[in-house]
Amino acid sequence: MKKVEAIIKPFKLDDVREALSEIGITGMTVTEVKGFGRQKGHTELYRGAEYMVDFLPKVKLEIVLVDEDVERCVETIVNTAQTGKIGDGKIFVFDINRVIRIRTGEEDEEAV
Repeated sequence: MKKVEAIIKPFKLDDVREALSEIGITGMTVTEVKGFGRQKGHTELYRGAEYMVDFLPKVKLEIVLVDEDVERCVETIVNTAQTGKIGDGKIFVFDINRVIRIRTGEEDEEAV
């Protein structure tokens, strides 16, 4: 099993969720996060004063999958979240050792 973490632009969330649902991936955790990479933030004007916004708003998706579904999931996220502009985000794939569904006690692939 693998965990896919994707950090994307907030306005792409609904499109990515729908695209993942179309390929049969329905369970995920979504968190509003802030951060920066090469983008390094930007300056904004507020009441005539310019100030630096270091951390940009992003959305983090966390999805636990069986190994066979990982590549389709990653491809779907890339194809849907990509704008071609800086700050599109990143995808990380981690190994998962154990999963337990609290309600039933099911473990591993049955719990996903």
